[in-house]
Amino acid sequence: MNNLNIEFPLGNFEKLITKIGWESLDEWFDFWSSKEELLSIDKFWDENVRDDWIWGLALPLFSQAYNFHKYSPERKIIGVSALPGTGKTTLGKWLESISLRFNFKISVISIDDFYLPSKEMELAIKDNPWNVSRGFPGSHSINLMKEKLLKWKVDGELNVPVYDKSLRNGLGERASWRQDSPDLLIIEGWFLGVKPLSIDSINSEKILPPLSYSETSYRVNIQKKLEQYLDTWNLIDQIWHLKPLKFEYMNLWKSTQEKKMLLKRGSALQDKKLANFLRMLNVSIPHISFDEINSDVLLLINQERNLINVGLN
Repeated sequence: MNNLNIEFPLGNFEKLITKIGWESLDEWFDFWSSKEELLSIDKFWDENVRDDWIWGLALPLFSQAYNFHKYSPERKIIGVSALPGTGKTTLGKWLESISLRFNFKISVISIDDFYLPSKEMELAIKDNPWNVSRGFPGSHSINLMKEKLLKWKVDGELNVPVYDKSLRNGLGERASWRQDSPDLLIIEGWFLGVKPLSIDSINSEKILPPLSYSETSYRVNIQKKLEQYLDTWNLIDQIWHLKPLKFEYMNLWKSTQEKKMLLKRGSALQDKKLANFLRMLNVSIPHISFDEINSDVLLLINQERNLINVGLN
C-alpha cells in the first residue's frame, strides 16, 4: 500500500484488517488489487474518489460486511455514524452495487428515512428554537424504525419508508416504501449511536455564540428523546464512526452538499434556512456525545475529508 496516496498509519489499520478475518494486510491488499476491474468505484462520486476513501473505508467496510455474511449464522446490521456532508450516502450506493458482484446483497438505509410524516412532524418539532423542519432526535418514527429492523433480523424481509428531502419545497416528506430482502443491512445517520448525557455534562459545554434560553431548555428535551433511540442502537451489531478532528468542519461539508443538491434537484437549504439548520446541527446535541459513541471502528477525518487514522476503537 506504500504506492497509494494515504495518510493514515498502517499499524492501526492492519489490526482492523486482521480483526475482520484476514491473515495480514498484504494478503488483503493483494486480493483487492486483483479485483480492480470489479470495483468501478469512481462513477459513484462526483469527482475522482481518493485512495484513502477506497482503501481506508469502502473496501474495509465491504470486507467486514462480506465476512459477516459468510461466517455469521445471524443477520447482521452495521451502523455508519457520520456528520452530514461526509459522503456516507454515496458510499452506500457503492456498497449496494459491489455486493451484488460478490453474490450477496447489501441494503443501505438511513435513519432519515424514518422521519415522521409531515403532519406528525409539525407537532413533534413545534416551537423548536432553530425553526427547522427536521433533523434532531425526536423527529423520527422511532418505534417504526425499531420494528422494521427487528423484523428484518427475524425473517429477512425489509420494508422501510423512503424520505425525499426535496419535497414540500425542501421541507421533506415520506415519498414511498422500499421492499427488499438483503443478506446484510447497513444503517447510517449523523447521530447514530449517540446516547443521552447527564444534565451536568450538557451544561458544561461552552458554545459560541452562547446558547439562548430556549436552546438550553430544548436541548434537555432532546436528551430525553435520545433515550427512545437506545433500543434501535442495541439492534446494531457493529458501528463504524467517521469523526472529524473538529466538529465545525461539518459546516463547510453540509453547505457544499446543499449547493450540489440545489444544482441537481432544484431544491435545497439556502441562506437563513441553511444557517438555522447548521446551528441546529452544531448545538442540538453536545459535542461530547460524539466522543462517547461506543463504536467498533473509528476513522478520523481532517478538514479536507482525508482519512488520517483508521482502526479499531
